[in-house]
Amino acid sequence: RGEVKVYSFTDPIGNLLDYKTWTLRREGSVDKQVELVSGRLQSKFLVTKLKGLDDREEARLLSGYEICVPRNLFPDLDDGEYYWYQLEGLKVIDQLGQLLGKIDHLLETGSNDVMVVKPCAGSLDDRERLLPYTEQCVLAIDMAAGEMKVDWDADF
Repeated sequence: RGEVKVYSFTDPIGNLLDYKTWTLRREGSVDKQVELVSGRLQSKFLVTKLKGLDDREEARLLSGYEICVPRNLFPDLDDGEYYWYQLEGLKVIDQLGQLLGKIDHLLETGSNDVMVVKPCAGSLDDRERLLPYTEQCVLAIDMAAGEMKVDWDADF
């Protein structure tokens, strides 16, 4: 039938179905534009039908692509809420003013998101740290300065 199984990083998972045009991207390949015809949530993934994709073998060729949508289509967030891409690259500074590193990426763990903080020029040491993205840990975010203040012991 040419349906494609999609693992979505949106929260909730089904939000990806709100975007009717997707850009498929894979390293070493040319981006592909596809149009969503239909889709449904099935357990922890989506089953989608893409326009012009009617064959199982064609669908199999799309394995390994990331689905991208333009950021200008993202819904506006409330004050104090951020998309992960907005946090990536922020300098992370502890309460003593020490630079712990920069946010490389975030992980979803189930209980709370986790920031992967990697060392950068000027950071305290060369350690990679995993910090919870919680109200207890994150004290302030200054997007203009590109910084996040955290309550975190540098020895952890």
